[in-house]
Amino acid sequence: MDNEKLFTLIKSPIITEQTAQLSENLKQVVFKVDLSSNKREIKKAVEELFKVKVLKVTTSVIKGKTKRNRFGIYKKSNYKKAFVSLSEDSDIQFEGIN
Repeated sequence: MDNEKLFTLIKSPIITEQTAQLSENLKQVVFKVDLSSNKREIKKAVEELFKVKVLKVTTSVIKGKTKRNRFGIYKKSNYKKAFVSLSEDSDIQFEGIN
């Protein structure tokens, strides 16, 4: 898989209190990924970008919420979340986060 596709596949890590607990307790990392990507592509991309061993990938599509403001009603975009389970000896540290 070429590097350009790897960087477009994984958009960003999702860092919240809940994902921090997943990382500590279950060795899982959560990423926002491209809607058209599948589990095999996500696994390969994480292994190549972060040099870790991935055990399992679980995905879910989050539907965009409908919002209102004074100009009218609009809908936020749908996105896909990938829950990546790492092996016991693997770890991903994001810079600036303790």
